[in-house]
Amino acid sequence: MHAVELDESAHGWAERNLAGTGVDLRHGDMGTAFDDLAGTVDVVVCNPPYIPLEAWESVAVEARDHDPHLALFSGDDGLDAIRVLAARAALLLRPGGVVGAEHADVQGESAPGVFAATGRWVEIVDHRDLAGRPRFTTARLAR
Repeated sequence: MHAVELDESAHGWAERNLAGTGVDLRHGDMGTAFDDLAGTVDVVVCNPPYIPLEAWESVAVEARDHDPHLALFSGDDGLDAIRVLAARAALLLRPGGVVGAEHADVQGESAPGVFAATGRWVEIVDHRDLAGRPRFTTARLAR
């Protein structure tokens, strides 16, 4: 198992939490991580930032004022990180490999649309959370 974390502080916590597990944790950007694994991965799972920049005021104060902005916000529509993920996962996965990504409940159509727009993904499905809200997209890399 491999993991990447961009935020230095969060990486430190992940390092402590994963100590002794054998997980290959790297400090870096998901958009450039794991070149050495290209075409060999079976599953990529991501909890990317997905809040649109314009939604700043609607974010809970405790998150907005204390969480790293890198962990929350992802461009004007909140989908920048998912676009990076769709491209990067296509490079890392074996043909037929699966990607999964959490997204905001208002992105139940747009997040799957990011994967569809690349033309590289099939079986693109959006899944609902326990409250019935769209929350997680999966897709299979075309063979």
